Amino acid sequence: MPTPTLRTDRLLLEPYRPADRDDFVALFTDVEVGRFMGDGPLSNPDATALFERVFSKVYAGDLFDVWAVRLNGRFVGHAEIKRTDQVDGYEIVYALAKPAWGVGLGTELARELVRYGFAALCLSRVYATVAERNAASLALLSRIGFRPERDITEPDGSITRVLAVDKMQARAP
Repeated sequence: MPTPTLRTDRLLLEPYRPADRDDFVALFTDVEVGRFMGDGPLSNPDATALFERVFSKVYAGDLFDVWAVRLNGRFVGHAEIKRTDQVDGYEIVYALAKPAWGVGLGTELARELVRYGFAALCLSRVYATVAERNAASLALLSRIGFRPERDITEPDGSITRVLAVDKMQARAP
């Protein structure tokens, strides 16, 4: 099933369109945004290739849901929910551009991803993986009901926290 369009009070989550490439690349190459994402910020060529894979692999193969996040029609972030072996379940992933930080949009976005996982994907549990040093995301996820499940020690010695929320534990807005 194709990625649906979702709406919150302030945000619009919709499938990416080719015109989003420059915004996507800017988000994924931003040093502050990318410091806690995967292996860190991407290079321009890697971010461009990742954007192309959203269309050629993810959307073309209907692999998982991935969205451009917009506020008042402007691109402000990225969101996805996908099955991963790292947590043996579905994990939410989100990133917001710096101008969207600190005004509750991350909480609104994470809540919508969890709601979608429970309602549309019929999940009973949703996961998130967060770098131990990412205090803001850990606090945000705790506020909406996520609880620590285990830690993963990465090859570089850093710690990734695996968090989970069960359908009955999720906190309403």
